[in-house]
Amino acid sequence: MPFEPVLQEKLSHGVIRQIEGLILRGILRPGERLPSERELSERMGVSRPSLREALADLQDRGLLSSKAGAGVYVADVLGSAFAPALIKLFATHDEAVFDYLSFRRDMEGLAAERAARLASDTDLKVIDTIFQKMETAHQKRNPADEANLDADFHLSIIEASHNIIMLHMMRSMYELLREGVFYNRSIMFKQRMTRDTLLDQHRAINTALQARDPHAARAAIEAHLDFVETALSDQQKADRNEVFAQKRYEHEARR
Repeated sequence: MPFEPVLQEKLSHGVIRQIEGLILRGILRPGERLPSERELSERMGVSRPSLREALADLQDRGLLSSKAGAGVYVADVLGSAFAPALIKLFATHDEAVFDYLSFRRDMEGLAAERAARLASDTDLKVIDTIFQKMETAHQKRNPADEANLDADFHLSIIEASHNIIMLHMMRSMYELLREGVFYNRSIMFKQRMTRDTLLDQHRAINTALQARDPHAARAAIEAHLDFVETALSDQQKADRNEVFAQKRYEHEARR
């Protein structure tokens, strides 16, 4: 018979599985500091030796890292998604920007559809809360906070889609976006009219998700990223035209 005796699980294995699950689901994020050993053992109801055994195993496997005198952190597992040489290529070739946006359009459209169907009520509250923060940040003259919340808003939709492969892949892509590898998001938020349009687009996405309308959510995502692509293309053309305008001006000034 294909049965074996049931053995009680070691407490350290239970700790390992719980922390692995939190990392896998994106709840514990790269660079995030874990609570102190005392607090963590109390929260999880395990002894410190069992906790230490679990943390040591997770560190050996590269999921956690320790810093002397600073505690234990979730390892930067996203850093290995792209080789440094490839990241430099992304940053120096315009076609990478538009391929990136095309990829996001497909992936985020799918994620929005899934989120509209599969997100819990709490997931949708998270998305709505971030959007409300965007509305508040929109009132500020400095667009930095609004630009940062833009990335958080899109990632919250990915998280609400409950596909862990998509979550980690897209989080890695967004880290490169935050670092300005694909384009400088602050450019998108410089003009007030553009900021107004972007906020309206995010409102449409949020409204569709709160209504749990998969088709409307996907359409709103696609319309938003189509706008971003067009705006970036127009900005690149304007920048190139300005280079020649400066040359014409310098030439005319010397005559």
